Amino acid sequence: MSWLGIENKIAVVTGGSSGIGEAIIKELLVNGAKVANFDIAEQTYTDDNLLFIQTDISSRPAVEEAVEKVVEQWGTIDGLVNNAGINIPCLLVDKRQPHSKYELNDDIFDRLVAVNQKGLYLVSQAVGRILVSKGSGVIVNMASEAGLEGSEGQSIYAATKAAVYSFTRSWAKELGRYGIRVVGVAPGIMEATALRSLAYEEALAYTRGKTAEDIRKGYSSVSTIPLGRSGKLNEVADLVLYYLSDRSAYISGVTTNISGGKTRG
Repeated sequence: MSWLGIENKIAVVTGGSSGIGEAIIKELLVNGAKVANFDIAEQTYTDDNLLFIQTDISSRPAVEEAVEKVVEQWGTIDGLVNNAGINIPCLLVDKRQPHSKYELNDDIFDRLVAVNQKGLYLVSQAVGRILVSKGSGVIVNMASEAGLEGSEGQSIYAATKAAVYSFTRSWAKELGRYGIRVVGVAPGIMEATALRSLAYEEALAYTRGKTAEDIRKGYSSVSTIPLGRSGKLNEVADLVLYYLSDRSAYISGVTTNISGGKTRG
């Protein structure tokens, strides 16, 4: 048995078809766990211990059906990683072009809340029922430093991530009596993922009065990071695996920054 001791543990990871979620799943598989990936996007990799279930996590029926499939496949669930999330940069008020595609509207608001906030709640509740019934388990919520600091041009994303901090603290208080831990992970500036699309870069650049090239240059700027580099996806995965393991058995109700020492100061 490895130091982590997560062999044959059964984990659900949302948004595992790319980026941080993919890194988490691959690390779980390497360490002998069985993993279900709930994602709206198709995954491009396979494994005998990996179950892909195409899932709209903002839909209660879809989530409950997906959880049922995991239990049918493996009998139970031991841990959940709420990783799925979306971001659409926009301004509260676009003075240059009122009501433009870069100004916040009800559709953008509803979409981000549906995935980042409601989706996290729906999956946590469905999996949480199983964890409560068995009297053990771990829920790991993916937050963001934007949830504490705010972010220019990303107010709704930041607001939904702020909710993740509160969910984590509150659910840890509610579920601790049943032997369930709830923790958060808040990545800082990370290496490139599929979320850095041209459309995302152009939208963020517009909201900040910059060019897309300026935004790309910002990715490589590490002047605000004491460790002097961007984070690696596998480093986030390592922290998540630690929290899913019994090595962190007395840690609950906290969200850990993984940001190379970067803080407000």
